Amino acid sequence: MKKVLLSLILILSVAVVSAQKTYILCGKLVDTKTGKIENRKTIVVEGNKIVNIHNGYVQPKSKVDKIIYLKDKIVMPGLIDMHVHLESESNPSAYIERFTNDDADIAYNSVNYAKVTLEAGFTTVRDLGGSGVNVSLRNAINARKIIGPRIFTAEKSLATTGGHADPTNGMSKKLTGDPGPKEGVVNSVDDAKKAVRQRYKNGADVIKITATGGVLSVAKSGQNPQFTLEEIKAICETAKDYGMHVAAHAHGDEGMQRAILGGVKTIEHGTLMSEATMKLMVKYDAYIVPTITAGKEVTEKAKIKGYYPAIIVPKALDIGPKIQGTFGKAYKAGVGIAFGTDAGVFKHGENGKEFGFMVEAGMPAMETIQSATIINAKILNMSTEIGQIQKGFFADIIAVNDDPTKNIKTMENVVFVMKEGKVYKN
Repeated sequence: MKKVLLSLILILSVAVVSAQKTYILCGKLVDTKTGKIENRKTIVVEGNKIVNIHNGYVQPKSKVDKIIYLKDKIVMPGLIDMHVHLESESNPSAYIERFTNDDADIAYNSVNYAKVTLEAGFTTVRDLGGSGVNVSLRNAINARKIIGPRIFTAEKSLATTGGHADPTNGMSKKLTGDPGPKEGVVNSVDDAKKAVRQRYKNGADVIKITATGGVLSVAKSGQNPQFTLEEIKAICETAKDYGMHVAAHAHGDEGMQRAILGGVKTIEHGTLMSEATMKLMVKYDAYIVPTITAGKEVTEKAKIKGYYPAIIVPKALDIGPKIQGTFGKAYKAGVGIAFGTDAGVFKHGENGKEFGFMVEAGMPAMETIQSATIINAKILNMSTEIGQIQKGFFADIIAVNDDPTKNIKTMENVVFVMKEGKVYKN
């Protein structure tokens, strides 16, 4: 009889815990779907989901329920950064660390980068390329072993031989070897298909290609096209078969056009984009991920003697200052904007600076927030789960001190972070 009673008590205790709700009393709430800011709302969270939203301040009915007071804050859904590199962070020794760091070193560093990213209000990110440790990082976060944002990872970026993401660039002949699809290097249509399938096998969620030269690779050109149209089409078609979309790093205009025609969903940076390419992006429903913060960062760091290898400096001084201006033109031309920063090129946790730079370029503050919520959720096929504070969505909720439509700098100081119902910053 005692065993039966103990079992009943245990079952009832579990039921009470599982039914516990959190009531978040919000002074102001950003509706990312309508672009309006509403007053006096109560969000009810149970488990990892939002179960209700009430007008006014509603008190819990049960003593086991919790209350979080955000009456003097601006509350909004967790932010989404579509371009980060959580395995690394820019520093003068970064090019040497390729030879000195083991996977374990990369992993330990990434744990802190993930934590500060989440604490900055970014509850979801798209990690666009690293060593492959980013897959394990994603898995550890999903298993709640460590703290960090929800990650959609590209695992390793795809490049051509000598291209922007060729992992052996800048190495001696003894070390360069002949990397192929397994290492993410593509030189034919067949290579393209195999490289995508290898990324899928390795655990990638998305595919990243380097459609043109880049700034921070140890290679001469920062803008030449580096894939054929046929190769890009093969990548995009194969990625689609495996349920993945494709992001393309691109600074040069020709490489962008090939990427768009080939089926790429997002263009990262888009620095030298022409008006013709902007029209092409609108036609093919492609999005630009601006990464203005990274552009400004590489420009400043290139002025510090010895910070980058010499071959990088002229590229940084040429490309970096142009990103913000091109973004402004693309926005005015009606190109879709997907918020992304390239964090890792600059210090993780400072992702919120991008909002201010986007506003400086002519994009209204509310639209920048929508680009970091509903737009990015749509690209990730998560429109019914993240990017809004709605019943049935994940309880990814953040708060700032000021109205961002009046003070966009407030996005750099997120004071409350909840991800999937758990508070990580308060």
